[in-house]
Amino acid sequence: MAGAARCGGSAVCRSRDPAVYRSRDPIRNLRLRVGIRRVAPAGPLLPRAPPPPLAERSGRADRAGSAESVPLRVTAGSRAGAQRPPEDEEEVVEVGWQEKLFSQFEVDLYLKESACQTPLDWQYREEIQKLEKAGGRKNCRIFTYTDHDRFTNLEELCQKVTDLDHEVPSYLVERMANVRRRRQDRRPVEASSLKSKIITWEPSEEFIKNNHVINTPVQTMYIMGDLGPYGKLGKREYENVLCTIKVDGNGVITVKPDFTGTKGPYRIELDGDKREVWEYTIENASVQVQPEEEEREQRVFRDLYGRHKDYLSGLVGTDFEMPLPGTLRLFVNGEIVSAQGYEYDNLYVHFFLELPNQWSSSPFQQLSGVTQICATKTVGWDSVAYFCYPFTLEMFYTQEDEDSLPQWPVLYFEVLSLDFWQRYRVEGYGSLVLPASPGVHMLTIPTWRPVDLGTVAEMRRFFIGGSPELEDLTYIRIPSTFKGKRLSRFGFRTETTGSVTFRLYCLQQSKAFLENSALRQRMQSVLDRLGGFSQQSSVYNVLEAFQRARRRMQEARESLPQDLISPSASAVPQPPEP
Repeated sequence: MAGAARCGGSAVCRSRDPAVYRSRDPIRNLRLRVGIRRVAPAGPLLPRAPPPPLAERSGRADRAGSAESVPLRVTAGSRAGAQRPPEDEEEVVEVGWQEKLFSQFEVDLYLKESACQTPLDWQYREEIQKLEKAGGRKNCRIFTYTDHDRFTNLEELCQKVTDLDHEVPSYLVERMANVRRRRQDRRPVEASSLKSKIITWEPSEEFIKNNHVINTPVQTMYIMGDLGPYGKLGKREYENVLCTIKVDGNGVITVKPDFTGTKGPYRIELDGDKREVWEYTIENASVQVQPEEEEREQRVFRDLYGRHKDYLSGLVGTDFEMPLPGTLRLFVNGEIVSAQGYEYDNLYVHFFLELPNQWSSSPFQQLSGVTQICATKTVGWDSVAYFCYPFTLEMFYTQEDEDSLPQWPVLYFEVLSLDFWQRYRVEGYGSLVLPASPGVHMLTIPTWRPVDLGTVAEMRRFFIGGSPELEDLTYIRIPSTFKGKRLSRFGFRTETTGSVTFRLYCLQQSKAFLENSALRQRMQSVLDRLGGFSQQSSVYNVLEAFQRARRRMQEARESLPQDLISPSASAVPQPPEP
């Protein structure tokens, strides 16, 4: 078939927005009823009664046909323009999905044997010959282009994507406009005969441009109208797109323009001397589902969904995994988002989690990790390295002694930089106490690093990469192995460096949650329900200091003489001995 391209340049029509529908029924059941009628030449239109429904029009056309009026079926005489057209020429056609209705131009084209080049052309030629033997085609002005026809609607290519008056389309817009999206029958490719690479490791700029196009498989159908003068049908310049239907594999149906319904018919005003005006309507003529059939279909879907639900329940299980009584499960989905404010480039973060007493984890749980090396970029006044490094932590807390103060897990980390010679420098140390409340937490932790006096240490750090380091990262806080009473850091010099941003998603699970009454408006913290104590580090420090002071007071009290402790006892007169 000869290629065709129409942009509707011969017509002026009002804006028609598409409508999107979704259907679970097979698309082959879709049928549309399209009616078109010539109103009058353009200009001041006289008031007239609204047009009757399409069904009445078709009935009227049948009655008029019985009265020896001009039929809508095209014959040899009508092609030659021998008969006079009616005053209000109209036509109603009911068409199914991908149903081919030939235009007068296609009939004249495919009757010529020299115009047939492809198998589809020869198939159309055979169908048209059969129609000619049966008395000609049934349609007159309304015809269709299916998904197999070589037709392009240039109106879709000329659509603007912005509201600028002088819009210049980008390369991507032009590529998307030229994409012919259709469903293609792909044959299975054997593993031993791959003709293209699955992954292109070094794509060129041209390759990226050519492949950066979304090619969604969509089937398209156009319902056209030949609005030429009566007796001169078959001219390509008079072809106009009445309706465009697109269907994808998910059951989404796009109809442009939408079904007329109660909005009234669409109008097309032709350019030319006569400036004729045409009106057309689009209706959904699909057969409605009977109530019994719809109910049976709903039962089938309910049974299908029920079986799928049982299948998923069998995979997951009905018993929700719960921790042991008196045990808290803490699950943390964390992310090292970024590091900012450091001196050198090519940063990476090494971290590990320390579990205090009464905390445990699975033997397969990894409690440490190292991020990738990330280059920095300038954001404002700081150099920021975006890691976006995810990690997962799962741990359990078991309360053994109610009198002991619990400790919360601590995440220790160090920020390091790597230079061209693969030498690393310590950029900063920091620690993070895991949040005690569930939810999302965005935390920015400042860091520091140890320094030496003088310029020699800084020159060594710059040239050969050497810098003071901590042998034990828990020295950032109070080490868990420290058993003394005082931890002296006198003479330890540090320097404030940058900061690291964490995003933590904390989940807590315990059987204590099930013991809450329905009258309580809000939930308390997890460990308040487990043992009645707080987990904030500041409160922990206060309570610990209070206990130390109380122990010192008790020791001082025990070391004092008894007469000093209760002086009033010596002032009481003793009874004389007998």
